[in-house]
Amino acid sequence: MHVLVIGAAGMVGRKLVARLAADGMVAGHGIQRLSLVDVVQPDLPDGFAGEAWAADISAFGAADRMVAGRPDLIFHLAAIVSGEAEADFEKGYRINLDGTRLLFEAIRQQGLHGARYVPRVVFTSSIAVFGAPFPDAIGDEFFTTPLTSYGTQKAIGELLLADYSRRGFMDGIGIRLPTICIRPGLPNKAASGFFSGILREPLAGKEAVLPVPDTVMHWHASPRAAVGFLLHAAALDTKPLGARRNLTMPGLAATVAEQIEALRRVAGDKAVALIRRVPDEGIMRIVEGWPRRFDAKRAEALGFRAEKDFDEIIRVHVEDELMGKVP
Repeated sequence: MHVLVIGAAGMVGRKLVARLAADGMVAGHGIQRLSLVDVVQPDLPDGFAGEAWAADISAFGAADRMVAGRPDLIFHLAAIVSGEAEADFEKGYRINLDGTRLLFEAIRQQGLHGARYVPRVVFTSSIAVFGAPFPDAIGDEFFTTPLTSYGTQKAIGELLLADYSRRGFMDGIGIRLPTICIRPGLPNKAASGFFSGILREPLAGKEAVLPVPDTVMHWHASPRAAVGFLLHAAALDTKPLGARRNLTMPGLAATVAEQIEALRRVAGDKAVALIRRVPDEGIMRIVEGWPRRFDAKRAEALGFRAEKDFDEIIRVHVEDELMGKVP
């Protein structure tokens, strides 16, 4: 199987590639070739045939090159994150919308020339496609009315994926990711970054800034769960999806206060004392438009799984990033 990962140098992309390399197979098939792309050149795992290169998905000809080798499975993870997409309107639409459309169109054009070509495409969408006012728990029938540019771009991507799949140009599945927590490494420009920061930094003995009240609730899953979602989507029989190709992933609803208490249980009062409260009205305005809790029955019935409590999310971070030890 030939696997293409777009966005392979990002946090989730790197973890997905590492898992693919460790397993040596995906969706029940051995991996014969890996193609990895991002705006910075990703690292191709040792022992795998393929190539890795740097490219802007929205640049002329970039998507055509990505699918020229007719990959059997395409993971489309490339995106400008929420805060950056809100701050830079043109860049958000160029990457998140134009880049996605160019990729889907490049796939369609491949199918118009030579042998039939219908790859499985796994598209990472977001719970930002939903907008307030919300019910207590958002079910599978709730409508998409995004209140941010990022959410709008992802919602349009979902519609494109469904239509290109309906027309038989590809076999697509969109997975709406919860906020991924705890993200390792340096902070990014996502408005949701503080959810990870108030845990990641204290676990490393560093100060963290909390810009919102403790009462803020949000929907979370770990990076390990996100990779699991992607691999499960790659192997899923899409026939039961029908025309509804986009799924809200399972997750965990927790308030900031519940996050902090989980941190206290795992790392003690000393870690919690490193959280500094600095209210930020701009971040709060964005967060107020986000959903808080979901009833992801459809995805759960199809076998998608996430963590059940925040202690488990923190333990995943400690195991995967801190060698199993809390400083």
